[in-house]
Amino acid sequence: MDNEVVKIVEFCKNNLKLINAKLSEEYFYNSLPLCVIDSVFSIGVNYVSTKNVVERYCKFFNLDMIRKVKSKLPSKKEQQSVTDFCEKFEEYGIIFFTNSIFKNKQRTSTKNGILKSQAVYEFCKVLKKYNVNYFQDVKKIISSKKFEIDIKKIKGQSSGISLKYFFMLTGSDDFIKPDRMVLRFLKNILNRNISLEEAHNLLKETTKELKTEYTNLNPRLLDHQIWIFQREN
Repeated sequence: MDNEVVKIVEFCKNNLKLINAKLSEEYFYNSLPLCVIDSVFSIGVNYVSTKNVVERYCKFFNLDMIRKVKSKLPSKKEQQSVTDFCEKFEEYGIIFFTNSIFKNKQRTSTKNGILKSQAVYEFCKVLKKYNVNYFQDVKKIISSKKFEIDIKKIKGQSSGISLKYFFMLTGSDDFIKPDRMVLRFLKNILNRNISLEEAHNLLKETTKELKTEYTNLNPRLLDHQIWIFQREN
């Protein structure tokens, strides 16, 4: 085992709540557009503001935010489709969506960034292009390089962090969200700066080692426990 992975494993065992670890409710959204809204709005901000955006959107359109049965995907008829989201965005317009529905004017970057509301729409347009409307459709694009390239072309999405988080929210256990929380966590343990790719590889290896003791663990769940630790410390 790599010495750095050993350090991370020991820190995780001593500091994270790995026994009976479970995901928060946002991992059980009822519709795919909610995953897009969360994954785009959550970058670089306090998560409370992101949750508020999702709640406002659901309240405005009278949508269920969390699925009724967490152990399985909601049926297509219970979900709002990506196409329906796009149609509503086009009907109401970006100004109304930003000011009166999301009530959030955050941008993807402080320098030359676009409104996050615009980025959500652009993300959904790419999903629509690939005929991904419901959770059941995500398997079409989870390993698609073309889809990944199209998402990364959206202004502010080139790092791929939102995309990885989107896949986590839609149900994939194999991704982590290498945002500032995760990078800070790893930097504090290893005393050096960590790249996005390194973070992903290190935590995948860490998960593999921890899984011998914590059998329910996967990269997504470990990422979530790290996020909880960073939030509380």
